Amino acid sequence: MAEGFVHLRVRSAYSLLEGAFKAGKIGRLAADHGMPAVGVADRANLCGALEFSQAARDAGVQPVIACALPVTGIGGRIEARWARMPTICLVVQDETGWLNLSALSTAAYTAADETGEPGVAWDQVAAHAEGLILLSGGPDGPVDPLFAQGRGDEARAALEAMQSAFGDRFYVELQRHGRPEEAAVEAGLVAFAYDRDAPLVATNDVHYAKPEQAKSHDALLCIADGAFTGQDERRRITDQHWFKDAAAMRRLFADLPEACDSTLEIARRTAFMVETRQPILPRFDTGAGRTEGEELLHQAREGLKARLTQVEPVAPAETYVERLEWEVGIIQQMGFPGYFLIVSDFIKWAKLNGIPVGPGRGSGAGSLVAWALTITDLDPLRFGLLFERFLNPERVSMPDFDVDFCQERREEVIAYVQQRYGRDRVAQIITFGTLQARAVLRDVGRVLQMPLGQVDRLAKMVPANPANPVTLAQAIDLEPRLKEARDAEPAVAHLLSTALELEGLYRNASTHAAGVVIGDRPLVELCPLYKDPRSELPATQFNMKWVEPAGLVKFDFLGLKTLTVLERARAYLERRGLAPDWNGLPLDDPRTYELMASGQTVGVFQLESQGMRDTLRKMRCGSIEEITALISLYRPGPMEMIDTYIDRKFGRAEIDYLHPSLTEVLKETYGVIIYQEQVMQIARILAGYSLG
Repeated sequence: MAEGFVHLRVRSAYSLLEGAFKAGKIGRLAADHGMPAVGVADRANLCGALEFSQAARDAGVQPVIACALPVTGIGGRIEARWARMPTICLVVQDETGWLNLSALSTAAYTAADETGEPGVAWDQVAAHAEGLILLSGGPDGPVDPLFAQGRGDEARAALEAMQSAFGDRFYVELQRHGRPEEAAVEAGLVAFAYDRDAPLVATNDVHYAKPEQAKSHDALLCIADGAFTGQDERRRITDQHWFKDAAAMRRLFADLPEACDSTLEIARRTAFMVETRQPILPRFDTGAGRTEGEELLHQAREGLKARLTQVEPVAPAETYVERLEWEVGIIQQMGFPGYFLIVSDFIKWAKLNGIPVGPGRGSGAGSLVAWALTITDLDPLRFGLLFERFLNPERVSMPDFDVDFCQERREEVIAYVQQRYGRDRVAQIITFGTLQARAVLRDVGRVLQMPLGQVDRLAKMVPANPANPVTLAQAIDLEPRLKEARDAEPAVAHLLSTALELEGLYRNASTHAAGVVIGDRPLVELCPLYKDPRSELPATQFNMKWVEPAGLVKFDFLGLKTLTVLERARAYLERRGLAPDWNGLPLDDPRTYELMASGQTVGVFQLESQGMRDTLRKMRCGSIEEITALISLYRPGPMEMIDTYIDRKFGRAEIDYLHPSLTEVLKETYGVIIYQEQVMQIARILAGYSLG
C-alpha cells in the first residue's frame, strides 16, 4: 500500500485530439509499470469502455471505468478563452453504476448546448449517483476555479453538495502538474477534506505515455484548436501529463501519502468491467400465434411458391423445396429466424411504399430463404450461390445482409423501424476518422507552420492506396525521397517524428454510412449513446468493431445513389407510357452487351471508372456471368488475372482446369479461380471438406 499507485484519469484516443493512447493499449502500459489496476476517464464519453475492459483484462490488469463528465449547475466555470465546460470524474463501482454512467453520458450528448458541447446538469448526476464514486474534478472541475477566484464559500458549498449526494463515495481530488493554479487552490481543498472528513485522492491527468511525447502532444492540441505551436495565446498543458510510475507519484505527493493510498482504495471498491454478450435480437411479433421459427417456415414456403410462378426455375421444384427446408432448419438451429423476419419485414414495407430496394449482394444472396422472403431478388440456384458462405453451424457468426435503399428515401425505412421497435431501441453506429499517413503529415506541417508547398510535396510521397492504406513508417521505408528529406533537413525530421507519434489517433466522430442496431430493450442499457448534431437518430458510442460484442445486432441500411437515379429514370419512362419492371428485364439482351463493349458505361454502378471501361472494351462481355467475373476480378490482387481470363476467353491462351475433377467448377470462368464459392467447392472436391 505504501508504495503502490493507480492512475484513475487516463485519457484514451476517444478523448478526441486530447488523449494519445489507443484504449486497447492502456492495460498493457499499466502492467508494464507494475500497476494492479488502471482507470480510463475520457471526456463525456464511454466509447472505449468495452475495448479497454477486454484489453486490460487480457494484460492481467483490473480495468477501472470512469468518465470526465462535463457538468452544469454546480460550482463555477473555468475562466480561460479556450476553456470548456468543467468536468467531474465519475468512477463505476458495479453494474448499477455502469448503467447510471451510461445514462449520464448519453444525456450529455442528447442535451448538448448550442455550441454542440456535451454536458449534463448536476441534478441529473445526483439522481444517478448509485454505484458511482465521485472525484471533485481537479483544475478542470467546477470547484478549483472558485478557490482560484477567491470565492471560497461557493467552492465549499459545491464540495458539500457533492459529498451530500455521494456520501463516502466522494473524494476531494488533487493534481500536481506544476501549474500555479493547482498550488493556489490546494490549501482550500485539503482544509475542506480535513474539516468534513472527506478523503483526498491524488490523480495525474494522463494524456500521453512518456515525457518525451510532450512536444508531439502539444502539436495534437494545436490540430484540435486550429492553432500553431509557435503561438503564444493558445491552449496548453504542462510537460507533466504523462503516465508516471507509482514511485514518481508517491514522491510527488510525499507530504500527503493518503492521497495516493486512496487510488488503491478506489480500485478495490470497483468490481466491474464491461463484458461481451451474445447477440440480443428484438422479438419479432408474428401476430399469428406462431413462434418465430414457425413463422419463418410459413413465410418461406409461401414465398417460394410465389417466386416459382414468377421465374423459370433452373431445377425441378422438389430441388428448391428440399434446399429451402434444409436452410430453414439451419437458421432455426442457429437461432436466427427473428433476424430473417426483421430484415424481410422492413424490405417488404419499403417495396410496398414504393421505395426502391437493391436486388441483394454479398454472401446473403446465396440464401434461398432470403429470395423466398424477398430480401433478395436473385435465385441462388440460377447463379450457383452457396448458402454455407452466408451461414453455417460449423462457423457460427451473425448473418449480415447488405441492403441497398434509394438514397433519398432511406430515412423513411429507418423511421419505420423506429416506429415498429421503439425510438429508444434503434440507433446508428458511431465511426471515427483517424489521422492517417498523408493527413497527419499535412496537419502537423500546418501547426508547425512549415511551407505549404513543402508539406504537400512530402505528403504526396506517401503512396495512396485506399483499399490497403500505407502507414507512415511503411512509406518512409518504401520511399527513398522521404528518407533523404528527413536526413537532410532537421525540420522535416521533426515533422516526420511528430507525425509518426500521432498517426492513427482519432480525429473526429461521425456516424457509419449504413450500420443500424435494433435492440430488444432501451439501447442505453446495453451501450451508451452519442448524438451527432447532423443526425436525428442517436448513435452507439461503441464503434462497428465493438458494438456486436456488446450484444447489439447490426443491420445494414445503405443509401445507394444508383437506385435513386434508376427510380427517376423509371418515373420519366412511366410518363411516356413505359413502366419497366427491373426484375423482369432479360439478362441476355445483345444490344446491352454491345453498349457495354463500347465502354459507354459512365453512371453504371461499378462499371464507370476509366480503367473498368477500358477493360470492358477488351473483354467484350456477352453474358451476365462475364460481367460478374469482370467486377470480381477488377480489384487489388485478382486484377493481375484479367488478361489471362480475356486471353482464354478468346482462345489466345490454353484453358487450364488444374485437375480434371475441377472442370465443372471452373468451366464458367475459363479455369481462373475467381469466387469464394469456387474455392469452397475445390476444397470439398480435392480435400473432402464440408462446405461449412
